[in-house]
Amino acid sequence: MQEKDTEFKRSLSLTDGILIVAGSMIGSGIFIVSADMVRNVGSAGWLIAIWVITGIMTVFAAISYGELSSMFPKAGGQYVFLKEAYNRLTGFLYGWSFFSVIQTGTIAAVGVAFSKFAGHFIKPLEMTDENILFSIGESFKLYPAQLVSIGLVIFLTWVNSRGVKEGKLIQRIFTFAKLISLFGLIVFGFLLAFDQDIWNENWSTGFQMSHTAAIPEASGGGWSLFQNIDSLTVGLGFVAAAMVGSVFSSVAWENVTFIAGEIKNPQRNIGLSLFLGALIVTVIYVTINLMYLAVLPLTPEASGFVYPATGNEASIAFAEKDRVATAASLPIFGPIGATIIAIMIMVSTFGCNNGLIMTGARVYYTMAKDQLFFKKAGALNKNAVPGWALWVQCFWTSVLCLSGKYGMLLDYVVFVTLIFYIITIIALFKLRRTRPDAERPYKAFGYPFIPIIYIILASLMAIGLLIAKWETCVFGIIVVLIGLPIYYIFMRKQNSAEA
Repeated sequence: MQEKDTEFKRSLSLTDGILIVAGSMIGSGIFIVSADMVRNVGSAGWLIAIWVITGIMTVFAAISYGELSSMFPKAGGQYVFLKEAYNRLTGFLYGWSFFSVIQTGTIAAVGVAFSKFAGHFIKPLEMTDENILFSIGESFKLYPAQLVSIGLVIFLTWVNSRGVKEGKLIQRIFTFAKLISLFGLIVFGFLLAFDQDIWNENWSTGFQMSHTAAIPEASGGGWSLFQNIDSLTVGLGFVAAAMVGSVFSSVAWENVTFIAGEIKNPQRNIGLSLFLGALIVTVIYVTINLMYLAVLPLTPEASGFVYPATGNEASIAFAEKDRVATAASLPIFGPIGATIIAIMIMVSTFGCNNGLIMTGARVYYTMAKDQLFFKKAGALNKNAVPGWALWVQCFWTSVLCLSGKYGMLLDYVVFVTLIFYIITIIALFKLRRTRPDAERPYKAFGYPFIPIIYIILASLMAIGLLIAKWETCVFGIIVVLIGLPIYYIFMRKQNSAEA
C-alpha cells in the first residue's frame, strides 16, 4: 500500500459527526441487555431509572468532552486529552487498553453479533454445536459466524482505507436506517401491542429490588429469585452489575473525538456532535425500554406469548437467548417479528462497526506520531487516511474474533473503561487550573456542576462493580498494567533513536 505524509482532509460535517456518535453507540446491546438488567434489579422502576442514569452520565460526559475537544481539535481524541492533561504514560496506558481490548474487542463482539443474527437466514451461521468447524476440547471452538465476522471487519477496513468519504457514506446510510427502524419499532410497539394489564403489572413492582441468580447445574439448574434486598451495599452492587449492560450499550460516543482532524470547524462541531448524538440515543434507549414494559411482562408468569421452538413463555427477564427485542416483536408483528428484528440488528451492527473501525485507527495514528506505537501507523496513505493503522487494527480484531474471548475481555475492562472516563473528566478541572489562558472555543455547559455530577455517578458505579464483580475489575487493571513494560520499550527505542 502506497503511503505518504499528507494531511487529513476536513470533509465531515456536523451531521456526519452526530451520525458517527449515534451509529457507534447503537449496536446490538439495546436489543439484548435489558434481560440481564431485569434479572439483576427485578423491577420496572429500576430498569428505567438505570437507563435514565446512564443517559444522564453519557450526556454529561459528552458535554465535558466537548470542551476538551475544542482545546485539542485533532486526531486522537481521548488519548490526546489524557496525554496533554497528565503525561505521555497516562495517554499510552489508555491507548494500549484501547488497542488491546476496548476498541478491537468491541469491533469483534459487534461483528460476531452481526453474524449470529445472520444465522436467522443462513442456518450454518448459528453458533450451535452442530455448526462447529474445528475445536480443541472445550477451550477453543471455531464457528462459521466467527469467519463471517472477520470477513465483515476486513470489508469495512478496506472501504475505510479507500478514503473518509467512502466510510462516511456507509455511516450515513446505515445510521439513518437504524434510527428510522428503531423509531418504527417504538411507535408500532405502543400502537399495536400496548397491553394495559401488562403495563400495570410491571409498574406494580415500583422500585422494589429483587435479584434472580442462576442455580448451578450440579444443583439442578434454573433460576432462584431473591426478594427484598435491603442492604445498601448489596443493592449498589446489583445496580452496578445491571448498569454494565446499559453503559456498554452507551459507550463509543467519544469516538467522534478520535476523528477530529477530519471534521469541519471541529471546535464547534465536535462538541455539538457529542451532545446531540448522545441525547438522541439516550431518548431512544429510554423510550424503547418503556415499549418493552408496555408489551412484555418482567417475568414469564403473566406472559401470553410462547416461543414456537421451545414452548417457553416470553418475558423481559427470560427472553429466549436474552433477545428482548425479538420477544417484543412477537405481539407487535407476529411470526415475522423475529425476521424484522434480525434485519434491524444486522443493519445496526454493520453501521456500528463501520464507525468503530473508521475512528479507532486515528488513535493509533496519533500514538505513532508520538513514537508510542508502530511507526508505520503514523503515515497516511494516498487517500489521506491511516491505512496501515486500519489494517493492524483489523488484524488484532480478527485474532480476537477467532479466540472467542472478546466477550469475556470486554467484561474485564468495563471497570477500567469507566476509570478512564472519570480521569478524563477530572482532566477538565486540571486543565482549567494549569492552562487558564488556553483557547477554549467551547466551554462545558454547567461547569463545574455537570462534570462533578458525572464523576460522582461514575465513581458510585465503579465502587458497585468492585463489590459485585471484583474479579473482572482486577483483571481489567492487569490489562492496563501490562502496558507499562510496553511503554518503556517504546521509550527506550525513542531514546536510542535520538542518541
